[in-house]
Amino acid sequence: MSCSGLPAAQRDADRPDGTDQDLLGARLAELGARHGVLGAQLAVLHGERLRHAQFGVQDHATRRDLGRDDKVPVGSITKALTATLAMILVSDGDLDLDQPVNGPLPELGHGLGDQLTLRHLLGHTGGLAGELDEQFALTLSARRYVAECCERLPLVDQPGRSFSYSTAGYVLVGRLIEAATGMSWWEAVDTILLRPLGIDPVFIAGPTAARPTAPIVTGHSVNLVTGSVRAVDQVLAPAEAAAGALALSALDLVAFGRLHLADTDGELLSAAVAKEMREPVERARPFGLADGWGLGFALFRQGGTEWLGHDGTSDGTWCHLRINPAAGTVVALTTNSTTGLALWEALVSELPELGLPAGRYTEPPGRGRAIPLPVECVGRYLNGDTEYTVVAEPGGPPRLVVDGNPIAELAVHDCLTFTLTELGTGQRIPAGRFLRDQFTARITGMQISGRLARRQ
Repeated sequence: MSCSGLPAAQRDADRPDGTDQDLLGARLAELGARHGVLGAQLAVLHGERLRHAQFGVQDHATRRDLGRDDKVPVGSITKALTATLAMILVSDGDLDLDQPVNGPLPELGHGLGDQLTLRHLLGHTGGLAGELDEQFALTLSARRYVAECCERLPLVDQPGRSFSYSTAGYVLVGRLIEAATGMSWWEAVDTILLRPLGIDPVFIAGPTAARPTAPIVTGHSVNLVTGSVRAVDQVLAPAEAAAGALALSALDLVAFGRLHLADTDGELLSAAVAKEMREPVERARPFGLADGWGLGFALFRQGGTEWLGHDGTSDGTWCHLRINPAAGTVVALTTNSTTGLALWEALVSELPELGLPAGRYTEPPGRGRAIPLPVECVGRYLNGDTEYTVVAEPGGPPRLVVDGNPIAELAVHDCLTFTLTELGTGQRIPAGRFLRDQFTARITGMQISGRLARRQ
């Protein structure tokens, strides 16, 4: 195996040798330049054929070319690998999906620990805050964070009742993996999952981050309005590693995605366990992110086709993974720019023309007409320590302010869904919605980027 994670014979058979391969690379470069992306890797596996392309530079300052095996911080796509590792341990009998987590994690204590299960955590129905308390996370290990901080923040909902995307929940998944294996999360994901796939892992946080086995591609903040480009340092607390510490190439992501194809029944992950991971979790309604959620993956439905996958952002990067188990298709894109989302959206619109479709989320129909911001929606909403404020601007569009920083313009529709346009860049941000109490009809919260925030 090479660091691409694919057998050499298959790579040789799939070397670029056709017009469609050339067209794929040319189109990637053209769309990347149009959307201000400095560098990107694209890999597509369809059946037994692998196509891949890359363009641009690793770093704006050095101008070094971006190679096909270079490692890009993939952010929250790490959660899909952590979930897969957890399910391997479930299939081996080392973890239980429905056991209260304070059994293997006594440091969590009773109360919350008696209610939460691994199933809740993998499907983001644990009711936990979206992010960690950075004041503590930067200085604590995952074990100490679980012991000292997890029960301090109020739940956004009771476990099992609703979907709220949670990085904090995956800190707990990482701790469960450590308790089951006797290894650190870094050692476990390397030894049990990545090395058997032929993937040479690189981490942006934790004990191995100071001595990476390969250079980490630099992320960039790109402002299309001013034309400014700024390199961004990777900042991630070691406690958050299981939720976002991996740096991988697009080829690495395809090698991982092969585990979840319908005809896969290998030593690492059985077809039955892979199928269970893509079954919709009850009450997981991730409005604005996906059509549903499984045990570690977002679910996307397009007509009669079902895809699973995950998106990931790190500091200055946007990355995407999509898997169609029935068709044997895996699509992976890594980018080193904050404008990578626009490139992804353009690509998934054009890939079908090359016979290479990719799953995407389409906002539910019936969004309705645009309306002025209802007064009852103005105010503060909390998800853990994150404060979202909806502000009515006199003579201008309403705005969303996050932790005191104006982030986006907000356009509301008559069914109380909303769309966001990022200030400065004009980029569209995933949609959200205001939530009413079913009995009083009062606005009680909002769902934004998959996170549930309660009105204060």
